[in-house]
Amino acid sequence: MDQVDFEPAQNWNATILRGVDHHPESKQPMSDVFKPPILLRSGGGIHNFLYRLKLSSDGSQLPKVEGSNVLGKLQITWRTNLGEPGRLQTQQILGSPITQKDIELRAVEVPSIIMLEKPFVVRLNLANQTDRVLGPFEVWVSQSDSLDEKAIMVNGLLTMLLAYGCICIFFSSILNFSWLQHLAQVEAFSSSEFELNLIAVKHGVQKITGITVFDTREKKTYDSLLELEVFVDSQ
Repeated sequence: MDQVDFEPAQNWNATILRGVDHHPESKQPMSDVFKPPILLRSGGGIHNFLYRLKLSSDGSQLPKVEGSNVLGKLQITWRTNLGEPGRLQTQQILGSPITQKDIELRAVEVPSIIMLEKPFVVRLNLANQTDRVLGPFEVWVSQSDSLDEKAIMVNGLLTMLLAYGCICIFFSSILNFSWLQHLAQVEAFSSSEFELNLIAVKHGVQKITGITVFDTREKKTYDSLLELEVFVDSQ
């Protein structure tokens, strides 16, 4: 076998990985790297090739196409034991469908130490991954869980619980969210940051859940965007 080349699709960069040191080759194009011939036995000879694929730098700005999961194709050239050349180009190789959400919510700053029943602030980033303007947004933290099960909640809600006691518990059955924050429009491929003021009422490993984002213009709700695990210290 003379050579095997992987030609990545437009949105991808490909690097071949060697089995000896598992380090990628230099940044030269793969076609410029000398590839010694590989001998394969007839009747079932096998040689494995490993490529690492990464989205190109401008891949995030390409229009979102449903089912766009084309990775690239292989070019294979060889010679038989009599010296006769052969060439094969595969069809496009498909990967798992890439589902890209319109928006992404991620944590950019979380306290390293979170104390029980002490307020703490989490900074979040809301990213617009489309080629159009989205928003304005409303952001809230759902309180759909029972108050006995909720380990981390909005700081203002706990203050209300302590102030009104059983009266607040009575009304909690008809309130499905608390703490509403308004965010301005987010430009295409841009992001906006905001803060959550939270408080933990249970110690140990806990999860911050229930953050919901609502696009007021498109009337579209985004939930289950982020589930953040933190450790709450009781001392």
